[in-house]
Amino acid sequence: MTGAITFAAPWLLLALILLPGLWWLLRVTPPAPRRQSFPPARLLRDLPVAEETPARTPWWLLLLRLVAAALIVVGLARPVWNAAAGDAESRPLLIVLDDGWASATDWPDRAAVATAALDGAARAERRVAILATAPSETGDPPRPTGWMPAEEARARLAALRPRPWAPDRAAALSALETWRDGTGFASLFVTDGLSHADDGTGLMRALAAAGPLQVARGAPGTARVLTPPRAEADRLVLGLRRAPGGPTAEAGVIALTADGRGLGRAVLNLPAGATEAEAPLELPIEIRNAVTRLELEGVNGAPPGAAGVVLLDERFRRRPVGLLAAQEEAADAPLTGALYYLDRALSPTAEIRRGTLEQLLSRRLAVLVLADRPLAEGPEIEAVSRFVQAGGLLLRFAGPRTAERGDSLLPVPLRAGERALGSALSWERPQTLAAFPEGSPFAGLTPPAEVTVTTQVLAEPVPRLAERSWARLADGTPLVTYENRGAGRIVLFHVTANADWSDLPLSGLFIDMLRRLVALSSGVAGSEGEAPLAPVETLDGFGRLGAPPPAAGPIPAARLDATMPSPRNPPGWYGTPGEGGERRALNLSAHVPALREIAAPPSGARVTSIGGVPAERDLGPWLLAAALLLLAVDLLLSLQSRGLGLRVRAAAVALTLLMPGAAFAQEGAAALATRLAYVVTGDTQTDDVSRQGLVGLSDYVNRRTAAGLAEPVAIRPGQDDLSFYPLLYWVVLPDAPSPDQAMVAALNTFMRNGGIILFDTRNEGSGEGVSLGADVALRRITRNLQVPPLAPIADDHVLKRAFYLLPDLPGRYAGGQVWVAREVDRANDSVSPVIIGGHDWASAWAVDGRGQNPYAVMPGGARQRTLAYRFGVNLVIYALTGNYKGDQVHVPAILERLGN
Repeated sequence: MTGAITFAAPWLLLALILLPGLWWLLRVTPPAPRRQSFPPARLLRDLPVAEETPARTPWWLLLLRLVAAALIVVGLARPVWNAAAGDAESRPLLIVLDDGWASATDWPDRAAVATAALDGAARAERRVAILATAPSETGDPPRPTGWMPAEEARARLAALRPRPWAPDRAAALSALETWRDGTGFASLFVTDGLSHADDGTGLMRALAAAGPLQVARGAPGTARVLTPPRAEADRLVLGLRRAPGGPTAEAGVIALTADGRGLGRAVLNLPAGATEAEAPLELPIEIRNAVTRLELEGVNGAPPGAAGVVLLDERFRRRPVGLLAAQEEAADAPLTGALYYLDRALSPTAEIRRGTLEQLLSRRLAVLVLADRPLAEGPEIEAVSRFVQAGGLLLRFAGPRTAERGDSLLPVPLRAGERALGSALSWERPQTLAAFPEGSPFAGLTPPAEVTVTTQVLAEPVPRLAERSWARLADGTPLVTYENRGAGRIVLFHVTANADWSDLPLSGLFIDMLRRLVALSSGVAGSEGEAPLAPVETLDGFGRLGAPPPAAGPIPAARLDATMPSPRNPPGWYGTPGEGGERRALNLSAHVPALREIAAPPSGARVTSIGGVPAERDLGPWLLAAALLLLAVDLLLSLQSRGLGLRVRAAAVALTLLMPGAAFAQEGAAALATRLAYVVTGDTQTDDVSRQGLVGLSDYVNRRTAAGLAEPVAIRPGQDDLSFYPLLYWVVLPDAPSPDQAMVAALNTFMRNGGIILFDTRNEGSGEGVSLGADVALRRITRNLQVPPLAPIADDHVLKRAFYLLPDLPGRYAGGQVWVAREVDRANDSVSPVIIGGHDWASAWAVDGRGQNPYAVMPGGARQRTLAYRFGVNLVIYALTGNYKGDQVHVPAILERLGN
């Protein structure tokens, strides 16, 4: 190793000793030939008498040749820039990698450290093993792989992904002690820097005892946890925790709907060294009810991770509210009923329940509203008291019955009788509302001047009455009072719930006040009891929702909040399958303990940072290319000095030498990896959606299958070579032009040689004019293409079972027909070269720079998007493997023949 350069074959540098001898051989050059007429007499007369010395090679040409020779020698010695340290180590290498939830935000940096170590091991021909410390998706405890060549370990490392649960270092240590056979080895421990259930002391000591240990860790404060929000009257209070030692930073949190639309954003500021921060997310109640997901914005486009995502279920949104009046038969009478205005004010944002008091309390309630309904001593008082003590909100409205006979479940003692304003026996005028105090949940609302109170019940003057008043009249008397009881709260309006005593129920202020009170309730945990909730969608380590892993199982509803995320119960949505089934959220961040740093590494261990690890660069090909270029220049100069070359010939020689390399470099990039491609339409937005869609599909295919797809590319048939791509995605726009002759020839050759074109007219769910225009454009585009006879895709078509078993093939839109080649067409081994549909698949697959799906799918939501991705997987497998699934019908006959 010399500075940042490492030589994989340093013994080849001994050839540099031969450069002086090469200089001695090259310093003499024959003289340039001279043209001379040949008459014999003149030849004899012009013969020189003096003896001539041989010509010398110019020093600059000699230096050029020596430099070219030196570049060849150094290039063959395989110099590597930024090579990983340890190439001189001969012992095997064990790579231990924390792959729990805390490693997701900087996973590429962690993978780069491990990959650099593999590169060094490959050059030194060392064996490698890998130990991931988190349990696998199947629930298997961590265990090391066997010793293997570095190139084989590279594939194992590339398949690793962060898990949405904590690592289990104690189990990793136990597996390591069982796996060790007494031989020494070097270790690289890529840690997430956090102390989980095990602080890593035992694991690091065991690694240090086996041989040299290198510990790679991220910058302090990298791991961040977005805690479940705290619901307040008109906002959600967001909380953020991070590991100690972080610098000054700010974190953005985005509120998202089920289809991925952003509804709001909040910023949390973290001073240097701070580990916690809070910030409000203020949204109107209607908009807040549509939020299903809070997501932490990643740094530099990094994913949020499972701990940076909070799923919001019904406990954070629409609350069940029970309404009860003294006389139920007249409670809903228009304009005069005790519950008439309450029902209309709360029903848009809350689940209204009706029935007897016993029926209402038999189910989980967030709010119980009593409209002038006194409670009888005994079972009624006891039942409602238990409801409040357990965290429920009891909202009461006064009236003649409450004024006559109060009970113990009132926030303040009441005076007997009613206070009448503006009557013949009163000198006082009807009172307006005073401004709401700062500590009130109604703060920020403006009382309308036309709202007046003519009758109310008065509170007895008790200590701290002013502190327990959320609303007052202009003369200072309480209008709304409250008291905290146990985990719940009792709130009393000192007027009726209808317009008998005040104009308040007739105003929009009444609606706002009620909704803020309901938002103060703690919500409910559901009414499923012990019924098991099956996993519907779960989060992966990067914080992306997807299909549950095979080992995921149901959770009893009553134990959901106490369940620690694990391979058996990963974080995500749990509920009852089918439309309208209730979903409950299991959030990882609700179960993450206080973040603490991992224990210090043992003495003698080398500690490095994972941030900004530069990628290795093999300098050998570049040096050899430079040497060839210098030799080409030397050849041109030699020809010129001998008078044997003209400028045109020199240019031709240069182009002959340089053009093949350039052409190979241009086409090699496409040939070295499998890629999907999309046809450029000329519309910037459409092409960007196609690119995002194929990027999202490629990533999904890479995570779910053994296929390895590189970045998709844009192509122009007739100009670009199509032979490198198995599948072309083509969005048909209504104004698409007819393809020219070169384009038609290229596409026909592509289909004839096994390529598949997916035409997407995007007209499912669009207007009739758009549908007609896209269909006309499709006929115009395919007029001269060799498209086989088409038919609607059959239920048993290979495309529906190439990888997943699919009943239909939705995209952004569901329904509609998909057309493929008829089964009777046996050309190209019955693989359809053309697939036509209008489902806008690219929009369903699309992933933006933040890893989110920017386009909503209709009408099936997240489930439909999952099916769209699965169709994409089937499509890719179909394009890569053809009709192999259809050939499986012959497996019994083949096995029988082999047996004979």
